[in-house]
Amino acid sequence: MKEWFMTKNGEPFSNFGTSHLIMLSLFFISVFFILYFSNEIWSNNKFIQTLRWLLFILLISSELTYQSWTAVHGIWKDSLPFHLCGIASLTGALALLTLNKKLIAITFFIGLIPAFAAMITPELPYDFPNFRFFKFFIHHMAISLTSIFLATMKPYTITVKSMLWTYLYLVLYALIIGFFINPWLEANYLYLSDTPTTNSPLDLLGDGFWYPINLGMLGIIVFSIQYLCFYSLRKRKATTIR
Repeated sequence: MKEWFMTKNGEPFSNFGTSHLIMLSLFFISVFFILYFSNEIWSNNKFIQTLRWLLFILLISSELTYQSWTAVHGIWKDSLPFHLCGIASLTGALALLTLNKKLIAITFFIGLIPAFAAMITPELPYDFPNFRFFKFFIHHMAISLTSIFLATMKPYTITVKSMLWTYLYLVLYALIIGFFINPWLEANYLYLSDTPTTNSPLDLLGDGFWYPINLGMLGIIVFSIQYLCFYSLRKRKATTIR
């Protein structure tokens, strides 16, 4: 276990290879379980609390073990939780702990699609069974599932107003990252300076002046699609119940 847990070496990650497809399958099965059996889940308070605290433990333990691992290997500067998924992990853990409405909305909008997109095009150097492989998929699955779980638990926290406020918070956060954190750490958090090292949809956003502009436009488009899909599901569920 020490060999794969402590090492920075391993087999290069293969996008849509066997291990990647297995982790994606586990994620889709989990999403199907939460959505399809939502009525059964929300009628069983003991199960709700078990799932709630399981997700909380996964988020916290993933972040703590990863930060410890990066500190040991001296690569912590590029691995702090300043990316969108890192922030969603922290807001998700706090939302699970407090059930705060604003935190639930923020986690839903910044956690669901970004974490899912990261799993489709992982920025991973090494494949199974390297520590980063396990941490990456467990952590990002937990972020997306937490977003779904919280939004399903408190559906009326997801509104147009909460969507717009979350986008405003994100713009302000991006300005802080872009003008202060990234220059200070010589980093590329939020991918404001450049696209990820792996192929991703961000490659289609152009470069230079237009890249951050298009990135901001993509953000509000993704938020709007998330809201419309969730609203449609919520309305359909309400109609079915009646």
